[in-house]
Amino acid sequence: MAVRMKTVVIVQARMGSTRLPNKVMKTIGDTPMIELLLSRLALAKEVDQIVVATSIDPRNQPLSDHVRALGFQCVAGSENDVMARYIQAARACEADVIVRVTGDCPLIDPEVVDEAIRTFRSRAVDYFSNIAPPTYPDGLDTEVFTLSALERAASETSSDYDHEHVTPYLRESGRFKTASMTCEQNLASLRWTVDDPADLKVIEAVFRHFAPQTHFSWREVLALQQSQPHLFEANHQLTRNQGATMGTGQKLWQRAKRVIPGGNMLLSKRAEMFLPEQWPAYFSRAKGCQLWDLDGKAYTDVSIMGIGTNILGYGHPEVDAAVQQTVAAGNMSTLNCPEEVYLAERLVELHPWADMVRLARSGGEANAIAIRIARAASGRDKVAVCGYHGWHDWYLSANLGDEQNLAGHLLPGLDPKGVPQNLRGTVFPFNYNNFAELESLLKNHDIGVIKMEVVRNKGPEDNFLHKVRKLATDHGIVLIFDECTSGFRQTFGGLHKLYGVEPDMAMFGKALGNGYAITATIGRRDIMEAAQSTFISSTFWTERIGPTAALKTLEVMERLKSWNTITATGLAIRARWQQLADKHGLKIDHWGLPALTGFTIDSPHALAYKTLITQEMLGKGYLAGNSVYVSIEHTPAVLDPFFEALDPVFGLIQQCEEGRDVATLLKGPVCHAGFKRLN
Repeated sequence: MAVRMKTVVIVQARMGSTRLPNKVMKTIGDTPMIELLLSRLALAKEVDQIVVATSIDPRNQPLSDHVRALGFQCVAGSENDVMARYIQAARACEADVIVRVTGDCPLIDPEVVDEAIRTFRSRAVDYFSNIAPPTYPDGLDTEVFTLSALERAASETSSDYDHEHVTPYLRESGRFKTASMTCEQNLASLRWTVDDPADLKVIEAVFRHFAPQTHFSWREVLALQQSQPHLFEANHQLTRNQGATMGTGQKLWQRAKRVIPGGNMLLSKRAEMFLPEQWPAYFSRAKGCQLWDLDGKAYTDVSIMGIGTNILGYGHPEVDAAVQQTVAAGNMSTLNCPEEVYLAERLVELHPWADMVRLARSGGEANAIAIRIARAASGRDKVAVCGYHGWHDWYLSANLGDEQNLAGHLLPGLDPKGVPQNLRGTVFPFNYNNFAELESLLKNHDIGVIKMEVVRNKGPEDNFLHKVRKLATDHGIVLIFDECTSGFRQTFGGLHKLYGVEPDMAMFGKALGNGYAITATIGRRDIMEAAQSTFISSTFWTERIGPTAALKTLEVMERLKSWNTITATGLAIRARWQQLADKHGLKIDHWGLPALTGFTIDSPHALAYKTLITQEMLGKGYLAGNSVYVSIEHTPAVLDPFFEALDPVFGLIQQCEEGRDVATLLKGPVCHAGFKRLN
């Protein structure tokens, strides 16, 4: 008589779910989800024991305590190597056969489990399941396999994916004898699992319907869905096994959009701006021009490098050491930090036309300071603006011209031109290099301030900057150069130095602190002293880290002459883009400063092609698109393999220009276009 092998259900469960933290202990009614799941599993007749396999993360202690209090064994193992966790749990209970169930399936049906076990035994296979192919509702997933097969799989595959998801190698390697069972009708589109808050709403509705009974069958749930489909509508947009194909960062991005308007604090960093549904979204650490996502995967950043904040590369050792020393000494106190004086003196030294400095921590704040001081100095509220620093910054800046509370004015409506409705008649856009347009504004409006970027996609033509300077002087207008982006990229200081034009005020940000928050507004004494007549003040403009980082960043920049390096590198990048375009018969338009270089493919499908570049290069280990904010870390050793990897992507684009449908190459939606720049 054959000896029956010990069959153990191992339920993997932990508290650290990315999309729905603590989900296994979420209560349905008054009962934790894991308790409902275990009580349903306990009715399976072919099972000898039920064990919960969790991880050693201390956050799982409440789960472990609860499971043990219910009388079930709980084994803690690896957080990420779930395959090893299963082997550890199976050995701990001397299992011969493992039934794999995940802790997010509270509607698991003991009859389905029993049927899977019986069929596994009768077929004499290494692996058996109802998921290959999936035909049962998502949430009834049951896999049965021998411990010996799992141990063999663990020894043969080193893939992180295989070790995280436990069974793909058993199913897909072709090295094991497998079989599966299917439902009489394909119900794979039904979603009864819990990975998302919307899933939890559905499961709560199901248990509420059957309450106080908790041991109803899956067929009763199916009948309920057919008779009352509205109970199951909350999660209809979610797809099966979505979590298995998404990285931790993608899952966290979905979670972020539920609690943060737009998902994050900066439009330019939203995942949809790069690669919707595929972008890693979050980083765990960064160094040089490399960063690592939340799953530990490394990428080389040949993209926007922290939105242009890191000319010296991520985590520059000297800058970080200076900041760490400041943190150790204390970042904030009742007294002022001396570094703000040293930084102000250094910025004035670099710009002899300026006499005074106000520091802040963001570009929006620098805008606010500059506009408010300029309005106070000129005695006039109306502003002519050329640039694209963002209407969110402009709205804040413009409204700081009066003494009202801004709390009720943070979400203005936008008119078709993009100017906030409450600013119409106050802010007047004009186009770069269109001097006649600016002259017309001055004739028709009492302009007190001109705020503009020094260079747009193209440089000044027909002495444009000099004409603007003279016009401002002749009309008593305060001229502000917005150098938050352009500063320190082509000169050591403001880009205006390259053109020999001096403004009345200038703003610096982004690169000033090499990734640490610091911005500066500098200006002539007679202008800047107007700050004394209006309230401009903030507690955290006095913290110490920003000025410390800026002082060290300036020191390193000057020693390395970083502006020369990144300009030369940017021109080389531009030339190599052009070489690839020529090779593949593509027409591209270049734009931006050399150190902020970008290109656009001349095609109606330009945005789709940008998405394709990002998608394909991400798979090759690069963050990339159609622009680069250059750093000194973008050396030939980085860029040579990058362009080698980019070559075949341009080849794909050439095929699309010749008739291939780019949509068939994309694995998700086209990226968002973002704000349209003013010319």
